[in-house]
Amino acid sequence: MIADFLKYQAQTSPHPLSLQVSRASGSYIYDQNNTAHLDFVAGVSACTLGHCHPKVVEAVTKQASAYMHVMVYGEFALQPAVAYSKLLASLLPDSLQTTYLVNSGTEAIEGALKLARRSTGRSQIIAARNSYHGNTMGSMSVSGVESQKSAFRPLLPDIAFITFNAEADLLQITEKTAAVVLETIQGGAGFIVPENNYLKKVRERCSKVGALLILDEIQPGFGRTGKLFAFQHYQCIPDILVIGKGMASGLPVGAFVASNALMQNLQNNPKLGHITTFGGNPVIAAASLATLRELTTTSLITDCLAKEQLFKTLLNHKYITEIRGKGLMLAILLESAEIANHVVMYCAKNRLILFWLLFEPKAIRISPPLTISADEIKAGCEIIIEALNQYND
Repeated sequence: MIADFLKYQAQTSPHPLSLQVSRASGSYIYDQNNTAHLDFVAGVSACTLGHCHPKVVEAVTKQASAYMHVMVYGEFALQPAVAYSKLLASLLPDSLQTTYLVNSGTEAIEGALKLARRSTGRSQIIAARNSYHGNTMGSMSVSGVESQKSAFRPLLPDIAFITFNAEADLLQITEKTAAVVLETIQGGAGFIVPENNYLKKVRERCSKVGALLILDEIQPGFGRTGKLFAFQHYQCIPDILVIGKGMASGLPVGAFVASNALMQNLQNNPKLGHITTFGGNPVIAAASLATLRELTTTSLITDCLAKEQLFKTLLNHKYITEIRGKGLMLAILLESAEIANHVVMYCAKNRLILFWLLFEPKAIRISPPLTISADEIKAGCEIIIEALNQYND
């Protein structure tokens, strides 16, 4: 199958890991020989409740047998999408009450950028250096690593960049700014958390000049940081919240959330200001609803902080310089990229799935399912320490 995989399916890198998957359950992915691989990546933070969580499978199966796609987004009232949006609103601040459901995080960023420009009548968007918001042309335009986008220029005009956590840069946000778009926790840069009330200061500056604040919670959202959304740690409410990844426990989804008044700007001048065929798909919405209900009726979210401490206690080694992030969104920083590569490949051979960070070559991602057990954490950390002990300079 690997030869066909490489020949017939487009690749994103020269050397994909190429694990042949036969099934997945809980914290494990099984290969073609039915060998279990412990998953510390969770589909890059997407499989919030692990693989094939029974409540998600039940919701998907039940909805698929009733109806699937019936009409483009926003024309028919579909019970799973309505119920999901209503439940989400009840868990968010009053100013975040209306949800636009789309197919992916990058499409949600596109919709948020359009909404900001349409609502303010301004064009300038300010983003952060070393940020990552997706790979479509608009989201790439506000991503802050030039080497990832130079081959695709020209991109969107009137984009400016500031440095995350640099308070002095906030003066660049002016009355010309339509929106500031930031990851609540910078992902690709190495899981950089905001410091010294940075997000609160960004919020104050945006409010002062009439710019909208867009927070990208595609990766830290849905409990991964110990709260439902990471912005809840930082006394900062965005005007537009962008979500995705772990929202449906492994199914493709995204959304942007704003006030009802703000969202109405996509209805007129022009009509159909943002449209999507499969956004709000009832099967995906059913999975999202089951995921959100499970997260908010169990201790999975609050347990993340204890699991974070367990990881930090067990991952103690001379080659580890730092562990960044929050909850189960962690990055192990190593002394060199060579050590990071060694650990990922050694662990792959020993049936532990790890992965790299986009823009920090010395980092290894730790983003397992929120359902991972303490015993599974201990077993995986033992393999990581073994890999580090095996490294030869």
